[in-house]
Amino acid sequence: MLILRSSPASPFGRKVKIAASVLGLLDRIAVEAADTTDPADSIRNQNPLGKIPALILEDGKVLYDSRVIVEYLDHLAGGGRIIPAAPQRFDVLRLQALADGICDASILRVYEKRFRPEERRHPDWVDYQAAKVDRALDALEADQPARVDAAGGVDIGQIAVACALGYLDLRFKGAWRAGHPGLVAWLDAFEAAVPLFAKTRVEPVDW
Repeated sequence: MLILRSSPASPFGRKVKIAASVLGLLDRIAVEAADTTDPADSIRNQNPLGKIPALILEDGKVLYDSRVIVEYLDHLAGGGRIIPAAPQRFDVLRLQALADGICDASILRVYEKRFRPEERRHPDWVDYQAAKVDRALDALEADQPARVDAAGGVDIGQIAVACALGYLDLRFKGAWRAGHPGLVAWLDAFEAAVPLFAKTRVEPVDW
């Protein structure tokens, strides 16, 4: 049995879970919660960076980060399933990189408020991160990923975009939706075609 160390709110952990589901591997993975803020949590031994997700293989080897994990899962499922061969491969990986960048910038905004006292926060730095997200969303609205339906295949780029948009819903109350109607419709189609997306949703909370 593979062990996935993650947390319910992690968009990167969610990406791995959905990828495993699409690949038919979810029943081979046990999910164990990890607290990256707890010095006693074994995640710091499993991944020296203390970050999630981390996938513990049956031989004890640990894979991280999410991009490496999903590549391994695709390999385990026979290859070319959610990460196609070239030349499409690079379009899919670029889309994943853009979506992961949305998550990275958004998490930094959350951490700035969560871990810094108000008098030590840097609004200009927060705005800098927010601008990254805005540009990425505008780029995705202008050039949307292929629409996912129940009959078609799903790639890791599409999964990553869905998880990034889901994280914005979770942490920023879905403010992105007002200016991106095409992406809203795209995400609705993704959710209808990929049942685990709804099942892995965490209800929005104030941060």
